[in-house]
This record gives sequence, structure tokens and C-alpha cells, in this order.
Amino acid sequence: MGSTQGGTSAPVMTVLEITSPGYYFRILQVMIQCYPDSMTKSSRNSSSVSFSTASGIPLSASYSEVDREKVGLYPYSRGIHENMYRGRLWTMRQYAGFGTAQETNERYHYLIAQGVTGLSVAFDLPTQMGIDADSNRAVGEVGRVGVSISTLDDMRALLHDIPLSTVSVSMTINSTAAILLAMYLVVAREQGVAWSSLRGTIQNDCLKEYMARGTYIYPPEAAMRLTTDIFTFCGNHVPSWNTISISGYHIREAGASAVQELGLTFANAICYVEAALKAGLAIDDFAPRLAFFFNCQLDFFEEIAKFRAARRIWAKLMKERFLAQDDRSLKLRFHTQTAGSSLTAQQPENNIIRTTLEALAAVLGGTQSLHTNGYDEALGLPTEGSARLALRTQQIIANETGVPHVADPLGGSYYIETLTDTLETEAFSIIDMIEREGGMLTALENNIPQSEIERSAYEWQQKVESGERSIVGVNAFVDSDESAEVAGQTLNPDSEKTQRECVTAYKTRRKMSSVNKALRMLEASARTSGTSLMEQIIFSLEAGATLGEISDVFRTVFGEYRGIR
Repeated sequence: MGSTQGGTSAPVMTVLEITSPGYYFRILQVMIQCYPDSMTKSSRNSSSVSFSTASGIPLSASYSEVDREKVGLYPYSRGIHENMYRGRLWTMRQYAGFGTAQETNERYHYLIAQGVTGLSVAFDLPTQMGIDADSNRAVGEVGRVGVSISTLDDMRALLHDIPLSTVSVSMTINSTAAILLAMYLVVAREQGVAWSSLRGTIQNDCLKEYMARGTYIYPPEAAMRLTTDIFTFCGNHVPSWNTISISGYHIREAGASAVQELGLTFANAICYVEAALKAGLAIDDFAPRLAFFFNCQLDFFEEIAKFRAARRIWAKLMKERFLAQDDRSLKLRFHTQTAGSSLTAQQPENNIIRTTLEALAAVLGGTQSLHTNGYDEALGLPTEGSARLALRTQQIIANETGVPHVADPLGGSYYIETLTDTLETEAFSIIDMIEREGGMLTALENNIPQSEIERSAYEWQQKVESGERSIVGVNAFVDSDESAEVAGQTLNPDSEKTQRECVTAYKTRRKMSSVNKALRMLEASARTSGTSLMEQIIFSLEAGATLGEISDVFRTVFGEYRGIR
């Protein structure tokens, strides 16, 4: 035994004792006594929350080289909030919709019971294309790839007993976005929910339809008018609603690279901002409600860097190009969906791992909202079981991994920082290329973004077919006796017939003089530039008009876009 300077005896530890597990256990006991707050779990929303690893190591909110770049400060590449998920987790959404509104409503209630914090509505193709379910043009497609919505009654059934004052709803709809949003607002008002309290997002992104997806109806100029009209209307009446979700997701699904996803998405965003400014809106009046929607693929570190670069690009565009003064205008807010195109029909259980890695990359990249795909989606619509497992993937990342405890945990990595810088530089090169073409509308007319995406998709497919890129279960580690079958979501064969009959019955109950008057007024508004269309769409719906009838008015006035031949 030895003694300390004060004369108090203290044990002298041998090397054997110091290296024994018991020694470190005693040290941990002392740490717990000295720093009890760092070893206990408390409410995430409390300002006094402390975080630690599973071993009890205290964690700071973020880590960085001194004064290099702090989280929550311009240009926000490390995150738009100082504490990120410590204060609030990302919104956990599940994209769902099939069959009739009643069937989809049942799925929504199931998802809410499982813990989703936001609903995302998938619409069928007739709804996306402005065609009523009872039209001959809709035969065979009603309720197939989403829910069928033709009338206000359909929207009422879809949202039955959904607490719109507390549940955030996202609607993936573009050409008919104004009509579906108007339906949503009417139903909310009928439920007694003030529009000022509604939270959610309408995708409302027509430009990416022309280059990547194809569910366009009207020529670009007319579609842009409908888009910016939503900006104005919501700015005046639905202030907490995200008026657009500028989508890189579908651009990526069509075959674009990560760089193209960034460059083309922000080139589209520039076009929307300029259109809004031209319509007389002030930048800081509408920019805080612009949102984005990105894909998350399997190149793990590139995807994380992509999200960091995206925040930086948007902040610079808004501050340096558009001279925004409100910090909220500079902060990129985005939803992420794991990559549907990465899912394989072969060995579908492998998709569980793929989706998990993609979801983790999205969280490490700082997403504000996330949808995780069901593992069976390469075979059909997700079942309840696969949707639940996809949601549990998010919940495990949120509650068991410790990943949300630190903002931008990979910040400072030589690799991540270099990838972030490179992605930013190359994305700006694409933006500049679109600008040299005269902007996105002109570029679309000249088929430039379409050709860029097609080239990238072809090059990727060539690499897969040559074996340069490996896809497990497809061109690598293939099972010769794959006999396991996955049962996908079964659609009710009577759903289409039921929906068609309901729409026909709805039309017979109406007072046609009121419907015709409302549609004539809508047509007059559409023919008058600068006139609000949202208000007249709402009036037409309340008079009994359907989605298809309103869309047909716009077809008459604006014409239909046939694409590049």
C-alpha cells in the first residue's frame, strides 16, 4: 500500500488488476455516481436530455473540427437544426393506397395503430391523369397502383376518422394536385379543422413528370400556372402546408445518377422559384414552404454525402441567387424514400437488408421525413405484414441504434467531406448546363434532361449485364432452385366495379344546373390570366363537380401535352 500527498492511504493497483474487467466495472460505477444524468434516459423533447452510447459514454450533440462548420448554421450541409433528432425525430411515413377509398382508409388506420407519424397517399393512374373511375378510359386501372379518388365522397371516405389536426398527410399527386388539395381542404373544413392548423405536403411537381415519370396532362406553362396558384392560395389560407415537394426521387428511379438527381432537381426548383417571383410573390413569403423529395439508393456513403450537398446547394441558391433574407428560406427540408428500383423479385428477402441500409443512410444524411419500402414491392403492392416490417425498420433505427443522438455523425470524415464537395460541384455543373439551354422549360422542349437520364440508365444497365455491378440474387450469388414464393397484396376483384358504380351514383344525385354553372365559372377563370383557380376549384367541388370534369375544363382551355415525338 502507498499513500497520497495528503497522507490518506490509497491502494496501489498492479498491472494485472488494472487490466482486469473488474477494474473497469469499478470505474464505470464511479462515472455513474459522478455523472448520473449522462447514464439515464429521459424525454427526447426535454431540453435537459442527455445522450450516451450503450456503454454509457456521454455524447455531445455534434462533433467537428473547431470552428469548421457547426450544425444548424449556413450553409447547413451538416443539418438544418442544431440538435437535429435530439429535439424531434424524423416523420415516419408509409406510402399507401389501393382499391377504394374505404379499403385504403382501413390501411391508414392500421398504420397509425402501428406507430406511423405521417400518412402518404398513393393515387391510382386515372386519378393522376384526371379521369373519373366510371370513364371507359379508366377500365382496368381503377385502384390498381393507388387509391381511386373521383369525388368529394371518395375523399370523405379516405379520411374518415383520420385526425387531420394532428396527422401530417402527404399526397403524391401532380397534374391534378390542385383538385386533390381542394378536396382535402373541403373535407378538413367539414371535420371542423381550421386550415391554418393543417400540416402536410402536396407533391405538385409537374416538371419532373415531363422528364422522368409521364403522368402529365397539360403543357408545361399551364401546369406551372396551377403549381404557382397553389403557392399563392396556401400562403394566404393554409400557411403551414408544404405547397410543393420538388422531386428528385422519380428522376433517380428513371435511371439518373446521384449527381443528376441533385442537378436536375435543383434546376427544376429554380424554375418554380422564378415562376413564383414572376407571379408577384415575394421570395420569403413562399420559399419557407417549399419542400423536396429525394431517393436513397445503396451506395451508402454517396447517399449520405448527397443529402449534405443538397442542403448546401439550396442554401447557396436561395441566399446568393434569390437574395432570400429569412433563414427558413435557406433551409432545405426533404422527405426521403428508399429506392424502389433497388428492390428485386429474385430472393425478395434480400430487400429487407437493402431497405435497412438505405433508411440508415437517409437518417445519417439528416432527412426530415422517411418512407421505407416493403420487401415485396418488386412483386406487387405491399401487404400489411411487409408494411409493418418496413415501419419497424425505421423505429429500430430511431430507438435502438443510438444513431439519432448525434447530428451529422460522419461529418469531418475525409471521405464524406470530399464526396460532399464533389457532389456539390458536379450538381452545379448540371444546373449551369440547364441555364445555358435557357432554363428548364426550354431544356425540356429540347429533350435535354430526358436524354441525360436515358444515357445514365443505359450505362447502368450495361454495367449490370456485364457483371461490373453486382446485384445479389440477380447477377451474383444466384440460387438455381428458387422456389420460395412471396404472397403480395391481394386486390379485391370487385373494387373497380364498386368504385365505378359509386361514381355513377354520385353523378346522378347532383343538381346539374349548379354543376354546370360552377364549371362555366371555372372555365372563365382559367381563360383569365392572374385569376385564382384554387378558389373556383373548391366552389366547383362543393357544387358537385368531379375530378374528371374539372380536369376536362382545363383540357379545353389549356390543351394536352403530347411530349417529344
